[in-house]
Parts: sequence; C-alpha cells; structure tokens
Amino acid sequence: MGDRAPNKLYRNERVPGADQFYPANDPAIGAAFPATTHPRNARLPTLFQPLTVRTTTFKNRIWVSPMCQYSSDGGHATDWHLVHIGGFATRGAGAILLEATAVSPEGRISPEDAGLWTDTQIAPLKRIVDFCHAQGCVVGVQLAHAGRKASTAAPWVRARRARDAGEGVPVSQVAQREEGGWPDEVVGPSDIPFSDMFPKPTPLTLDGIQRVVDAFAEATERCKRVGFDFIEIHGAHGYLLSSFLSPLSNHRTDAYGGPLSNRLRLPLEVAKRVREVWGAEKPLFFRLSATDWAAGPEQDPQSGAWRSWGIEQSTVLSRALAEAGIDLVDVSAGGNWAAQQIPLGPGYQVPFAAAIKHAVPGLLVGAVGLITDPQQAEDVLKDGKADVVFLARELLRHVDWPLHAARALGVAVHPAVQYERAWGGDAGLSGALDCPTTATEEELPAGRDWPITPSAA
Repeated sequence: MGDRAPNKLYRNERVPGADQFYPANDPAIGAAFPATTHPRNARLPTLFQPLTVRTTTFKNRIWVSPMCQYSSDGGHATDWHLVHIGGFATRGAGAILLEATAVSPEGRISPEDAGLWTDTQIAPLKRIVDFCHAQGCVVGVQLAHAGRKASTAAPWVRARRARDAGEGVPVSQVAQREEGGWPDEVVGPSDIPFSDMFPKPTPLTLDGIQRVVDAFAEATERCKRVGFDFIEIHGAHGYLLSSFLSPLSNHRTDAYGGPLSNRLRLPLEVAKRVREVWGAEKPLFFRLSATDWAAGPEQDPQSGAWRSWGIEQSTVLSRALAEAGIDLVDVSAGGNWAAQQIPLGPGYQVPFAAAIKHAVPGLLVGAVGLITDPQQAEDVLKDGKADVVFLARELLRHVDWPLHAARALGVAVHPAVQYERAWGGDAGLSGALDCPTTATEEELPAGRDWPITPSAA
C-alpha cells in the first residue's frame, strides 16, 4: 500500500443527472484523449475529429445508420431496441440514428415498425435516449412515411413465404389485413405500385398531402419531448417523399408532379415545416437516394425531359434543402425502381456523396454504402468526399467497430470503463484504448505484453 496521496478518496463516480447508477466515462466512450496526455493524438485522423452542427457536438464521425428492426409493438419501442441501440452507445459510435419511425400508422413499412404518431410512444423512446445520453452518445431519429412501400411483411416473414412457394415462384410482399397490414390504405403520388408484389397505392389528394406534412410536424413535437439531439427526414429508398421526387413513380399533373420544381415540392414542404417546429438550435438532416439506378440517362438528351431520378436532380434538391434549413444530406441510392441494377462494391455510393459535396460546399454530407474498413472510411473524409460516414450492417457484425478503427488508425480513444480490460489494460490502469500511458511499467500486471493485442486478450 503506498501513501503518495493518503487523504485522496477514489470513488467509482456516477454519471451526473442519470436516473440510475452508471459509471462516468471521461472523455466519452469513443472520444479521443487529448494530445496533452496522449501525444499520439496530436494529429487526429478526420474520422476521430469532433464535429459541431449548430449546438450539438459529435465526438467522432462514425455514425450508426437507421436500421429497421421490425420489432415494435403497435409502433412502440421495446427492450429489444434498448439493447440494440444501447450496444452502439457503449461501443463508441459518434452518433446513433434510430430506425425509420413512422409519422402515421399507415406510414409504417411493416406492422412491426417503429412509430411516433401518438404520445404513448414517447416514453419507450425516451428511456432509450436517456440511456444513450448517460453513455455520452448523441442520438437522433429518422422520421418516415413508407408511402407505396407500406403494409409489407418483415423480411423473415417474406422469406418463409418464399420457401413455401418454391424456387422461382413470385411471392407477394404484402402484409394483408389478417396479418396486421393495411393494404387498402397504402398511398403514393400516383397509383403505380413499386412492383406487382407490392400494394397498389391510392394517389394522395391535396388534403392528404397536407395531412402528411402535419404528421411530420406533430412527430417533431414529440421528438422534442423524447429528447432527441437531431432528426433525419427519410427522403430515400422509394418511400413516400422519395417516390414524389422521381418521374418514374410520380405521374401527377398538379402542383406536386411534372416539372422538377413540382416534384421537389412535398419534400421541401416537409423539411421547412419540420425545421420550423424543431427550432433553430438542433441539427436537421435529410436522407436522399441519389439515383434510381434505372437504365439509360437521367435526362433525355434530345428533349431535355427527366427520365428517372439521378445525381443532377439530387444536386438541385440538396441546394434547396440547404436553403430550407437542412444541415446535412445523408446520401444513399436506389429503392424506388424494382428493375434497378446496382453495381455493388466497396464504397459504391460514395461518388454520389462526393458529387454533392463538391456542388454544394456549404452543406454537410454523409456517405454510406459498403464502408467497412477504417482506412477506407478515413480516406472518404480526408479526401473531402464527405464529412461523416454512416455504417449499418458492418456495425451489426462488429458493434465495436469504432474501437477497432481507432486501433487501426493509431488513435488513443476511451472505451467504456466497464470494458477497458478487453482493450488495453485492467480497468483503472490504462484508461485508453491500446494506450496504457497513464500507468507506469511497475503498475502494469506482470506476464503480459503491453499494449494488449486481440491475440493476447
């Protein structure tokens, strides 16, 4: 027993203001240590540099994409969501974006999708958000309306149908009313279904369009009561707002169809209304599909008519969104054209993000799509192709990816104190991922090489 600080007390400090005991993490989980204590952090990779958007600071630029879980109960989050989202919060993600959350019951993709159309859905979400905040993580939600792709079955339910039908037999994607669906209430810009296996939508009336805008506004008010740090509006993947954008799915002849300015109208009305309700302090994002992946050019070379949705129109939309108060566009692609041909490969959607970043330099841009390697992610940001990266399936496979990325890029970051022993020392000794510089050699456990490598754990 030493007597170097005989009067000093050592406590397992708690997170201030939390509704139950959680050990405090300082700095936050996944945040880089200051260079004053960890010299290797003097020149941080962009991936681990903080980013401030309005009044919100994100500790790093590894963000969790919204991923549907098909596990809600009447639109209410369950303990599955607490564990699912909580895992990302305790493993160092810079931000977590909760799954597509419907602004109305008929706006769900499946009967088991998340929702925020009624006040009873606030408390289960607030429990999740409060937990994330206690772990030092920024958390937002994606507000959505599925449009003509609503009332469909969960993926594993569709898979069972396909097995029973036999190989090569077309299988309906529709959740029928007896299966909890609402196929007769599905809406879209026109009466064009996504495919023969999806519900046939009823074209929205002008009153129906206004109800959609109002539903986004009402859900935004509930987001404030939940305590979300940011909101993303879902305008991608062939769901309602996306389907209004594309001439392949929008054949309207009124103020919401035809010319590009008309097809942009509903997404922009939603963006402006959400910003108005959300206020000026917190970030507001918009996810878009940069292309339909349809064959042929986006614009007819002879007539100049738009044939499908693509990067040129996406750039026009992005400029208009910036003027409407959107801080960041989350650039995805596809989902609106059943015959799409997607050239899958590492970072296959990054060029779209880079094009918008170049064309609209004042707008923050997120890149997504088969970003799986730390150096790949860092290069996207370092080369100015995007400001943040969104990861999805890679984080389902490797929830600790932010900590692995720090190790790969030589950054000393803070793992959760409860998990320090797995990353660079016994709890209370190193306090730094793969960088036990806060302990002397004499204080480190004997018989072990430091820093710990995965093979030594």
